[in-house]
Amino acid sequence: MKTVQLVKHKNKNWEYVTKNKEIKEPLVLVFGNRFMLEEPTVYAEVKQFFPDGHIVFASSCAEISSNTVNQDSITITAIEFEKSKFVIKTSNILNTDLDSFKTGKNLIEQLPQDGLKYVFVVSEGSFINGSQLTKGMNNSTENNLLITGGLCGDDARFEKTLASYNENPKEGELVAIGFYGDTLEISFSIHGGWTPFGPERIVTKSENNILYELDGQPALDLYKKYLGDKAKDLPGAALLYPLNVTSIDEKQSIVRSILNINEEENTVILAGDIKQNSKVQLMMTNVDNIANASERAARQALEYRKNKPELAILVSCIGRKLVLDQRVEEEIEEVIEVLGADTVTSGFYSYGEIAPFHGEVACQLHNQTMTITLMSE
Repeated sequence: MKTVQLVKHKNKNWEYVTKNKEIKEPLVLVFGNRFMLEEPTVYAEVKQFFPDGHIVFASSCAEISSNTVNQDSITITAIEFEKSKFVIKTSNILNTDLDSFKTGKNLIEQLPQDGLKYVFVVSEGSFINGSQLTKGMNNSTENNLLITGGLCGDDARFEKTLASYNENPKEGELVAIGFYGDTLEISFSIHGGWTPFGPERIVTKSENNILYELDGQPALDLYKKYLGDKAKDLPGAALLYPLNVTSIDEKQSIVRSILNINEEENTVILAGDIKQNSKVQLMMTNVDNIANASERAARQALEYRKNKPELAILVSCIGRKLVLDQRVEEEIEEVIEVLGADTVTSGFYSYGEIAPFHGEVACQLHNQTMTITLMSE
Protein backbone atom coordinates (compact mmCIF):
# COMPACT_ATOMS: atom_id res chain seq x y z
CA MET A 1 0.00 0.00 0.00
CA LYS A 2 1.40 3.39 -1.01
CA THR A 3 -0.07 6.73 0.02
CA VAL A 4 0.22 10.41 -0.87
CA GLN A 5 -1.27 13.26 1.19
CA LEU A 6 -1.81 16.88 0.21
CA VAL A 7 -3.48 19.81 1.96
CA LYS A 8 -4.79 23.09 0.62
CA HIS A 9 -5.76 25.81 3.07
CA LYS A 10 -8.11 28.63 2.16
CA ASN A 11 -6.47 31.10 -0.24
CA LYS A 12 -3.21 29.11 -0.26
CA ASN A 13 -1.48 26.66 -2.59
CA TRP A 14 -1.44 22.88 -2.34
CA GLU A 15 1.20 21.40 -0.02
CA TYR A 16 2.45 17.80 0.10
CA VAL A 17 2.21 16.24 3.56
CA THR A 18 4.15 13.16 2.41
CA LYS A 19 7.46 12.88 0.58
CA ASN A 20 6.10 10.21 -1.78
CA LYS A 21 4.42 11.72 -4.87
CA GLU A 22 4.31 8.85 -7.38
CA ILE A 23 1.23 6.63 -7.25
CA LYS A 24 -0.80 4.51 -9.72
CA GLU A 25 -4.59 4.30 -10.12
CA PRO A 26 -5.18 5.33 -6.52
CA LEU A 27 -8.31 5.64 -4.43
CA VAL A 28 -8.35 9.37 -3.71
CA LEU A 29 -10.23 10.48 -0.57
CA VAL A 30 -10.91 14.22 -0.60
CA PHE A 31 -12.35 15.64 2.63
CA GLY A 32 -12.92 19.37 2.67
CA ASN A 33 -14.64 22.55 3.73
CA ARG A 34 -18.00 22.82 1.96
CA PHE A 35 -17.36 26.29 0.52
CA MET A 36 -14.03 25.16 -0.94
CA LEU A 37 -15.67 22.05 -2.43
CA GLU A 38 -18.24 24.28 -4.14
CA GLU A 39 -15.51 25.86 -6.29
CA PRO A 40 -16.29 24.80 -9.89
CA THR A 41 -12.63 23.89 -10.52
CA VAL A 42 -12.17 21.58 -7.52
CA TYR A 43 -12.52 18.26 -9.36
CA ALA A 44 -10.22 19.40 -12.19
CA GLU A 45 -7.63 20.54 -9.63
CA VAL A 46 -7.53 17.17 -7.87
CA LYS A 47 -7.57 15.34 -11.22
CA GLN A 48 -4.37 17.16 -12.21
CA PHE A 49 -2.54 15.48 -9.33
CA PHE A 50 -4.09 12.05 -9.93
CA PRO A 51 -5.17 11.75 -13.61
CA ASP A 52 -5.85 8.00 -13.24
CA GLY A 53 -7.32 8.31 -9.73
CA HIS A 54 -10.75 7.30 -8.46
CA ILE A 55 -11.71 10.52 -6.67
CA VAL A 56 -14.24 10.55 -3.81
CA PHE A 57 -15.29 13.90 -2.31
CA ALA A 58 -16.99 14.52 1.04
CA SER A 59 -17.67 17.83 2.79
CA SER A 60 -16.66 17.91 6.44
CA CYS A 61 -16.55 19.91 9.65
CA ALA A 62 -12.72 19.53 9.76
CA GLU A 63 -10.22 17.29 8.02
CA ILE A 64 -7.79 14.78 9.53
CA SER A 65 -4.34 14.04 8.11
CA SER A 66 -1.34 12.11 9.40
CA ASN A 67 0.00 15.03 11.39
CA THR A 68 -2.87 17.35 12.31
CA VAL A 69 -6.50 18.44 12.08
CA ASN A 70 -7.06 20.91 9.26
CA GLN A 71 -9.88 23.46 9.17
CA ASP A 72 -11.03 25.64 6.27
CA SER A 73 -9.07 23.31 4.05
CA ILE A 74 -9.16 20.40 1.63
CA THR A 75 -7.17 17.31 2.65
CA ILE A 76 -6.38 14.61 0.09
CA THR A 77 -5.27 11.06 0.87
CA ALA A 78 -4.48 8.98 -2.22
CA ILE A 79 -3.97 5.24 -1.70
CA GLU A 80 -2.47 2.76 -4.15
CA PHE A 81 -3.50 -0.80 -3.28
CA GLU A 82 -0.91 -3.34 -4.40
CA LYS A 83 -2.83 -6.58 -3.68
CA SER A 84 -6.46 -5.51 -3.18
CA LYS A 85 -9.15 -4.13 -5.45
CA PHE A 86 -11.95 -1.64 -4.87
CA VAL A 87 -15.21 -0.76 -6.64
CA ILE A 88 -17.04 2.55 -6.18
CA LYS A 89 -20.80 3.10 -6.56
CA THR A 90 -23.04 6.09 -5.87
CA SER A 91 -26.66 6.79 -5.07
CA ASN A 92 -28.59 10.02 -4.58
CA ILE A 93 -31.37 10.39 -2.04
CA LEU A 94 -33.00 13.07 -4.21
CA ASN A 95 -33.75 10.28 -6.72
CA THR A 96 -35.64 8.14 -4.18
CA ASP A 97 -38.11 10.73 -2.81
CA LEU A 98 -35.87 11.14 0.26
CA ASP A 99 -36.30 7.46 1.20
CA SER A 100 -33.19 6.82 3.32
CA PHE A 101 -33.78 3.05 3.67
CA LYS A 102 -34.21 2.58 -0.08
CA THR A 103 -31.16 4.75 -0.82
CA GLY A 104 -28.94 2.73 1.52
CA LYS A 105 -30.18 -0.60 0.18
CA ASN A 106 -29.68 0.48 -3.43
CA LEU A 107 -26.20 1.82 -2.70
CA ILE A 108 -24.80 -1.45 -1.30
CA GLU A 109 -26.66 -3.72 -3.75
CA GLN A 110 -24.83 -2.08 -6.67
CA LEU A 111 -21.50 -3.47 -5.43
CA PRO A 112 -20.42 -6.90 -6.75
CA GLN A 113 -21.07 -9.20 -3.79
CA ASP A 114 -18.57 -11.95 -4.64
CA GLY A 115 -15.52 -11.51 -2.41
CA LEU A 116 -16.77 -8.21 -0.94
CA LYS A 117 -14.90 -7.81 2.34
CA TYR A 118 -15.64 -4.29 3.58
CA VAL A 119 -17.43 -1.08 2.55
CA PHE A 120 -16.57 2.53 3.42
CA VAL A 121 -19.46 4.97 2.96
CA VAL A 122 -19.69 8.75 2.84
CA SER A 123 -23.26 9.98 2.89
CA GLU A 124 -25.09 13.25 2.43
CA GLY A 125 -25.59 14.53 5.96
CA SER A 126 -28.11 17.36 5.96
CA PHE A 127 -31.46 15.66 5.39
CA ILE A 128 -30.85 11.90 5.42
CA ASN A 129 -32.21 9.73 8.24
CA GLY A 130 -29.05 7.93 9.30
CA SER A 131 -30.88 5.15 11.15
CA GLN A 132 -32.93 4.25 8.10
CA LEU A 133 -29.83 4.51 5.90
CA THR A 134 -27.91 1.95 7.99
CA LYS A 135 -30.96 -0.34 8.15
CA GLY A 136 -31.20 -0.24 4.36
CA MET A 137 -27.50 -1.02 3.96
CA ASN A 138 -27.69 -3.91 6.45
CA ASN A 139 -30.82 -5.26 4.74
CA SER A 140 -28.94 -5.63 1.45
CA THR A 141 -26.24 -7.77 3.11
CA GLU A 142 -28.34 -9.73 5.65
CA ASN A 143 -26.46 -7.92 8.44
CA ASN A 144 -23.30 -9.79 7.50
CA LEU A 145 -20.91 -7.20 6.02
CA LEU A 146 -18.65 -4.73 7.81
CA ILE A 147 -19.62 -1.16 6.81
CA THR A 148 -18.09 1.96 8.35
CA GLY A 149 -18.07 5.62 7.33
CA GLY A 150 -19.86 8.84 8.15
CA LEU A 151 -22.36 11.54 7.24
CA CYS A 152 -20.81 14.52 5.49
CA GLY A 153 -20.62 17.77 7.43
CA ASP A 154 -20.86 21.53 7.00
CA ASP A 155 -19.17 22.82 10.18
CA ALA A 156 -21.81 24.13 12.60
CA ARG A 157 -23.83 25.76 9.79
CA PHE A 158 -26.10 22.77 8.95
CA GLU A 159 -26.94 24.38 5.59
CA LYS A 160 -25.98 21.63 3.13
CA THR A 161 -23.46 18.86 2.58
CA LEU A 162 -21.72 17.63 -0.56
CA ALA A 163 -20.25 14.38 -1.90
CA SER A 164 -19.37 12.82 -5.25
CA TYR A 165 -17.31 10.30 -7.21
CA ASN A 166 -15.24 11.49 -10.19
CA GLU A 167 -17.20 14.74 -10.59
CA ASN A 168 -17.70 18.03 -8.79
CA PRO A 169 -19.31 17.51 -5.36
CA LYS A 170 -23.11 17.83 -5.20
CA GLU A 171 -26.05 17.65 -2.80
CA GLY A 172 -27.90 14.45 -1.88
CA GLU A 173 -25.05 12.15 -2.94
CA LEU A 174 -23.83 8.97 -1.22
CA VAL A 175 -20.67 7.08 -2.20
CA ALA A 176 -19.80 3.48 -1.29
CA ILE A 177 -16.30 2.05 -1.73
CA GLY A 178 -16.29 -1.76 -1.72
CA PHE A 179 -12.98 -3.50 -0.96
CA TYR A 180 -11.93 -6.95 -2.20
CA GLY A 181 -8.81 -9.08 -1.58
CA ASP A 182 -7.69 -12.19 0.30
CA THR A 183 -4.84 -10.42 2.06
CA LEU A 184 -6.92 -7.38 3.08
CA GLU A 185 -7.23 -7.09 6.87
CA ILE A 186 -9.82 -4.72 8.33
CA SER A 187 -10.52 -3.94 11.98
CA PHE A 188 -12.50 -1.17 13.66
CA SER A 189 -13.65 0.29 16.95
CA ILE A 190 -15.78 3.13 18.32
CA HIS A 191 -15.78 5.01 21.62
CA GLY A 192 -17.58 8.10 22.87
CA GLY A 193 -16.51 9.36 26.28
CA TRP A 194 -19.82 11.08 27.15
CA THR A 195 -21.54 10.74 30.54
CA PRO A 196 -25.33 10.80 31.15
CA PHE A 197 -26.63 13.25 33.76
CA GLY A 198 -29.96 14.52 35.12
CA PRO A 199 -33.30 12.72 35.22
CA GLU A 200 -34.17 9.90 32.83
CA ARG A 201 -37.29 10.64 30.80
CA ILE A 202 -39.60 8.56 28.61
CA VAL A 203 -40.22 9.34 24.94
CA THR A 204 -44.01 9.67 24.89
CA LYS A 205 -44.32 10.87 21.28
CA SER A 206 -41.92 10.50 18.36
CA GLU A 207 -41.94 9.72 14.66
CA ASN A 208 -38.79 8.44 12.95
CA ASN A 209 -36.10 10.97 13.91
CA ILE A 210 -38.50 13.67 15.20
CA LEU A 211 -38.91 13.91 18.97
CA TYR A 212 -42.23 15.50 19.99
CA GLU A 213 -42.71 14.76 23.68
CA LEU A 214 -40.79 13.63 26.76
CA ASP A 215 -42.91 12.61 29.76
CA GLY A 216 -45.93 14.09 27.97
CA GLN A 217 -44.33 17.54 27.66
CA PRO A 218 -43.06 19.26 24.46
CA ALA A 219 -39.48 18.05 23.95
CA LEU A 220 -38.13 21.41 22.76
CA ASP A 221 -39.51 23.24 25.82
CA LEU A 222 -37.82 20.78 28.15
CA TYR A 223 -34.57 20.97 26.24
CA LYS A 224 -34.55 24.77 26.32
CA LYS A 225 -35.21 24.68 30.06
CA TYR A 226 -32.11 22.54 30.58
CA LEU A 227 -29.93 24.71 28.34
CA GLY A 228 -30.94 27.95 30.05
CA ASP A 229 -29.04 30.89 28.52
CA LYS A 230 -27.45 28.59 25.93
CA ALA A 231 -30.89 27.93 24.37
CA LYS A 232 -30.48 31.08 22.26
CA ASP A 233 -27.62 29.30 20.42
CA LEU A 234 -29.73 26.34 19.30
CA PRO A 235 -29.38 24.13 17.31
CA GLY A 236 -25.58 24.46 17.54
CA ALA A 237 -25.57 24.47 21.37
CA ALA A 238 -27.35 21.10 21.37
CA LEU A 239 -24.18 19.42 20.06
CA LEU A 240 -22.66 19.95 23.52
CA TYR A 241 -25.56 18.12 25.17
CA PRO A 242 -26.58 15.06 23.13
CA LEU A 243 -29.13 12.48 24.25
CA ASN A 244 -28.40 9.01 25.59
CA VAL A 245 -31.20 6.84 24.15
CA THR A 246 -32.03 3.40 25.54
CA SER A 247 -34.55 1.64 23.31
CA ILE A 248 -36.74 -1.19 24.58
CA ASP A 249 -35.61 -3.50 21.77
CA GLU A 250 -31.86 -2.69 21.70
CA LYS A 251 -29.20 -4.22 23.93
CA GLN A 252 -27.01 -1.12 24.03
CA SER A 253 -27.87 2.53 24.48
CA ILE A 254 -26.96 4.88 21.63
CA VAL A 255 -26.04 8.57 21.55
CA ARG A 256 -28.16 10.87 19.41
CA SER A 257 -27.16 14.40 18.38
CA ILE A 258 -29.76 17.08 17.81
CA LEU A 259 -29.33 18.39 14.26
CA ASN A 260 -32.17 20.90 14.22
CA ILE A 261 -35.24 22.25 15.99
CA ASN A 262 -38.73 23.20 14.82
CA GLU A 263 -40.01 26.16 16.83
CA GLU A 264 -43.49 26.05 15.29
CA GLU A 265 -44.12 22.40 16.20
CA ASN A 266 -41.99 22.54 19.38
CA THR A 267 -39.98 19.52 18.20
CA VAL A 268 -36.39 18.34 18.16
CA ILE A 269 -34.92 16.73 15.01
CA LEU A 270 -32.28 14.10 15.67
CA ALA A 271 -29.60 12.58 13.43
CA GLY A 272 -31.30 9.17 13.67
CA ASP A 273 -34.52 7.49 14.77
CA ILE A 274 -35.84 7.68 18.31
CA LYS A 275 -38.55 5.19 19.23
CA GLN A 276 -41.51 5.80 21.52
CA ASN A 277 -41.09 4.43 25.07
CA SER A 278 -37.31 4.78 24.82
CA LYS A 279 -35.58 6.20 27.88
CA VAL A 280 -33.65 9.44 27.32
CA GLN A 281 -31.03 11.25 29.33
CA LEU A 282 -28.88 14.31 28.61
CA MET A 283 -25.11 13.79 28.27
CA MET A 284 -22.00 15.89 28.80
CA THR A 285 -18.24 15.50 28.51
CA ASN A 286 -14.89 17.29 28.69
CA VAL A 287 -11.64 17.42 26.73
CA ASP A 288 -9.90 14.68 28.75
CA ASN A 289 -12.79 12.23 28.44
CA ILE A 290 -12.95 12.72 24.66
CA ALA A 291 -9.18 12.27 24.22
CA ASN A 292 -9.21 9.16 26.45
CA ALA A 293 -12.09 7.65 24.46
CA SER A 294 -10.18 8.14 21.21
CA GLU A 295 -7.15 6.40 22.70
CA ARG A 296 -9.36 3.48 23.83
CA ALA A 297 -10.87 3.19 20.36
CA ALA A 298 -7.40 2.99 18.80
CA ARG A 299 -6.24 0.32 21.26
CA GLN A 300 -9.39 -1.73 20.74
CA ALA A 301 -9.11 -1.54 16.95
CA LEU A 302 -5.57 -2.95 17.22
CA GLU A 303 -6.46 -5.77 19.62
CA TYR A 304 -6.92 -8.80 17.40
CA ARG A 305 -5.02 -7.73 14.29
CA LYS A 306 -2.48 -10.08 12.71
CA ASN A 307 -0.68 -7.32 10.80
CA LYS A 308 0.28 -3.75 11.57
CA PRO A 309 -2.22 -1.30 10.04
CA GLU A 310 -1.02 0.70 7.06
CA LEU A 311 -4.02 3.05 6.87
CA ALA A 312 -6.35 4.43 9.54
CA ILE A 313 -9.61 6.13 8.55
CA LEU A 314 -10.99 8.23 11.40
CA VAL A 315 -14.52 9.65 11.53
CA SER A 316 -15.19 11.84 14.57
CA CYS A 317 -18.25 13.93 15.41
CA ILE A 318 -18.67 17.69 15.15
CA GLY A 319 -19.92 17.70 18.76
CA ARG A 320 -16.53 16.41 19.90
CA LYS A 321 -14.80 19.11 17.84
CA LEU A 322 -16.91 21.82 19.53
CA VAL A 323 -16.01 20.52 23.00
CA LEU A 324 -12.30 20.23 22.14
CA ASP A 325 -12.28 23.68 20.48
CA GLN A 326 -8.65 24.90 20.29
CA ARG A 327 -7.46 21.50 21.53
CA VAL A 328 -9.12 19.53 18.72
CA GLU A 329 -5.81 17.97 17.67
CA GLU A 330 -5.46 16.20 21.02
CA GLU A 331 -7.83 13.33 20.22
CA ILE A 332 -6.06 12.72 16.89
CA GLU A 333 -2.65 12.81 18.59
CA GLU A 334 -3.85 10.14 21.05
CA VAL A 335 -4.81 7.87 18.15
CA ILE A 336 -1.55 8.43 16.24
CA GLU A 337 0.48 7.73 19.38
CA VAL A 338 -1.23 4.34 19.78
CA LEU A 339 -1.09 3.35 16.11
CA GLY A 340 2.43 4.61 15.41
CA ALA A 341 3.60 7.34 13.07
CA ASP A 342 4.08 4.93 10.15
CA THR A 343 0.31 4.27 9.93
CA VAL A 344 -1.12 6.83 7.49
CA THR A 345 -4.09 8.64 9.02
CA SER A 346 -7.00 10.15 7.09
CA GLY A 347 -10.53 11.17 8.01
CA PHE A 348 -13.03 13.89 8.81
CA TYR A 349 -15.37 15.39 11.39
CA SER A 350 -18.94 14.41 10.58
CA TYR A 351 -22.64 14.82 11.35
CA GLY A 352 -22.82 11.13 12.28
CA GLU A 353 -20.60 8.05 12.34
CA ILE A 354 -21.41 4.72 10.71
CA ALA A 355 -20.07 1.52 12.32
CA PRO A 356 -21.25 -1.54 14.22
CA PHE A 357 -21.06 -1.70 17.99
CA HIS A 358 -17.82 -3.38 19.07
CA GLY A 359 -18.15 -7.15 18.67
CA GLU A 360 -21.09 -6.87 16.24
CA VAL A 361 -21.29 -6.80 12.42
CA ALA A 362 -24.44 -4.85 11.45
CA CYS A 363 -23.65 -1.14 11.20
CA GLN A 364 -25.54 1.59 13.05
CA LEU A 365 -25.63 5.36 13.04
CA HIS A 366 -23.71 6.80 16.00
CA ASN A 367 -23.22 10.35 17.21
CA GLN A 368 -20.46 11.84 19.33
CA THR A 369 -18.06 8.93 18.79
CA MET A 370 -14.58 8.45 17.43
CA THR A 371 -14.81 5.69 14.81
CA ILE A 372 -11.54 4.10 13.70
CA THR A 373 -11.15 1.70 10.77
CA LEU A 374 -7.72 0.10 10.26
CA MET A 375 -6.59 -1.44 6.97
CA SER A 376 -3.60 -3.41 5.73
CA GLU A 377 -2.84 -5.64 2.76
